[in-house]
Amino acid sequence: MNLWFRLFWMLLKRPWRQRVDPFATTVVRMRVWPLDLDLNRHVTNGRYFTLADIGRMDYVLKTGAFRTALRRKAVPIVGDAWGKFRRELKLFETFEIHTRMLGWDDKWSFLEHRFIKDGRAAGVVVMRGVFRSAQGTVPPADIVRDLGVPEQSPELPEWLVRWSASCDGMSVQLREEEALA
Repeated sequence: MNLWFRLFWMLLKRPWRQRVDPFATTVVRMRVWPLDLDLNRHVTNGRYFTLADIGRMDYVLKTGAFRTALRRKAVPIVGDAWGKFRRELKLFETFEIHTRMLGWDDKWSFLEHRFIKDGRAAGVVVMRGVFRSAQGTVPPADIVRDLGVPEQSPELPEWLVRWSASCDGMSVQLREEEALA
């Protein structure tokens, strides 16, 4: 199924009318369609990242983060994403994307998208992102304060802190390589 159609279908359900707490887990139900498959006849690994976008849009609409960003004239931007694939999702199977906030630091917000089939994780996509305005990056603490959440993030798991640091390291390396070119 075309991804624009999936996004349009999700928006028709009007997720912004179902306000949830920013620490709640939002759920989007989907089905595997032929265009989701690779040559092995299961969901292609890249499709998980694309489907996570729909889960993330549902989350930012339901929590009110999108409205908060619009008031600040900011847009959500994904900086980095990581995936773990555990089980196959095959043609016409139904699954859910469970999206939740893991926390934030001075710059990044961290979200997790779990692809759930029959109560088990088929895959997980973790992303770190920012809200960016014409003035630059909006600190996550400003966004969560507007949502009525304490500015202090829950403690981030050690694996997430290490992953974020490795992403920062890659950014430094890329900037150094570009400076030499």
